[in-house]
Amino acid sequence: MSLLASAKLASGNSPALVVVDMCNGFIDPRSPLGFSCEDLVNANIELLKIFRKKQVPIFFTTTIYRDDQEASVFRQKLPDLNILLPDTHWVGFRENLSPTNSEMVIEKKHASAFFMTGLADQLYRLGIDTVYISGVTTSGCVRATALDSLQHNFLTFIVKDCVGDRDIDAHHNNLRDLELKYAELVSLAELN
Repeated sequence: MSLLASAKLASGNSPALVVVDMCNGFIDPRSPLGFSCEDLVNANIELLKIFRKKQVPIFFTTTIYRDDQEASVFRQKLPDLNILLPDTHWVGFRENLSPTNSEMVIEKKHASAFFMTGLADQLYRLGIDTVYISGVTTSGCVRATALDSLQHNFLTFIVKDCVGDRDIDAHHNNLRDLELKYAELVSLAELN
């Protein structure tokens, strides 16, 4: 079986960074949704320093459920999502990996940072043409966000050493597939 022909895309002139679900519920190994990922946390801290220095718009996502009706099928499929309640430790951010007052927090209910959140409209209003993505998990929310980013016609880049997954095989397989069809992969070092 032959692979699809895949062209290499260049970054546009007006980028933004979307940090997907680097909230406590997904990066704290004590959480049923989390896993041990200190290297990933540290890589995201470095990535934030780079983008803040460049004064690029930064958006963080967190997943919060405010009532039983929100994403009810998703939560039925993955009942551990039910810990993501308002004003709990799980939906908050570590002090060294949290948004500043000028950075937006997108509250989502599903996998994609774009699905029913208004993120695309905010990016359009800012004149953004390129979306860089970091966070967790590669096979879930990162993948869904990358697909929707492309489907909203943004040049889409995944910072490969700033995304992670509790399943290392799923991580690598999804990165390979995303690079082939939907996004470009870049390293943290390339962004300095």
